[in-house]
Amino acid sequence: MKAITYQAQGIVQIKELPDPEPGAGEVVIQVHASGICHTDIDILYGRYGSSTFPLVPGHEYAGEVIATGDQVTRFKVGDRVVVDPNFHCGSCRACQKGLTNLCDTLGAYGVTRHGGFAEYSVVHQDNVISIAGLPYPIAALAEPVGCVLNGLDAIETSSVDNAMIFGAGPIGTLMALALRTRGVDDIAMVDIDESRLELAESFGLTPVAAGSENLESRVRSVDLVADATGVPRVAEKLIDYTANGGSILFFGVCPPGETIRVSPHEIFRRQIRLAGTHSLNHNIPAALQAIEQIGTDINRLISHRVGLDEIKSFLEKSGQQSSLKVQATFS
Repeated sequence: MKAITYQAQGIVQIKELPDPEPGAGEVVIQVHASGICHTDIDILYGRYGSSTFPLVPGHEYAGEVIATGDQVTRFKVGDRVVVDPNFHCGSCRACQKGLTNLCDTLGAYGVTRHGGFAEYSVVHQDNVISIAGLPYPIAALAEPVGCVLNGLDAIETSSVDNAMIFGAGPIGTLMALALRTRGVDDIAMVDIDESRLELAESFGLTPVAAGSENLESRVRSVDLVADATGVPRVAEKLIDYTANGGSILFFGVCPPGETIRVSPHEIFRRQIRLAGTHSLNHNIPAALQAIEQIGTDINRLISHRVGLDEIKSFLEKSGQQSSLKVQATFS
């Protein structure tokens, strides 16, 4: 089979690998759509995961079951599925509390085991969820939507009347659309990219240009302020726009080792909640429900559907930089 491989840190190749065979409890999936996440680039350059190379990356993927191993009871050949990439130990303190995304030995397909940037992928049946008739490219969005929902679960959205998200890229927009499924309609999107602000407006979201008077007029007036940029200087300013009693969500992945300054007295006096979030927590079924609520408009967040040869350039960050969600698609 043809596959993208990380041969070593910073080295991406397209290689021919042996077709995978399923072990006990495993299925082989013929991949039909597999999306790029910024984490894939962080893995390549040693900024995330265990740097276990060689590795087939890709953790946002969907496809068709074409083979099953012994002890597979839940799926059959021909089933259309999406992958929940994470696997956990089940016994550490975090797992015992239900925080499997914070497992001491957390692993994931595309991070610590071969993932979805290949023609075929072998996955344990516990990490496979049926998608019925949902198109594969849309189903492959279930993983990032699951991450978004895990983030929203870290705060109390029932008390949120308005929200502002810094970063109007695909993940920030998915967060906004997910918030809307929870009854929050007043959502502003902040970005420096005019085309992304235009896209946000086309979804019925309020575009706000970074550094504008419109942004500054929102100081201390927003119930939920979230960062989806991963830029420390942006994350540091979130508290300026948070209303008294409001919440801040650190969703974007800032570089390891970076720090920001906040006033603990201000957090105390204004009763501000700070929340972090990591990955998804086996909530793909909830993500599929949210996708159904959002509707087919979510398809507009996929800007590129390309072959594996072109995916390589995006992973090396030499592809088009005006992209939203980029997916490898297979016939």
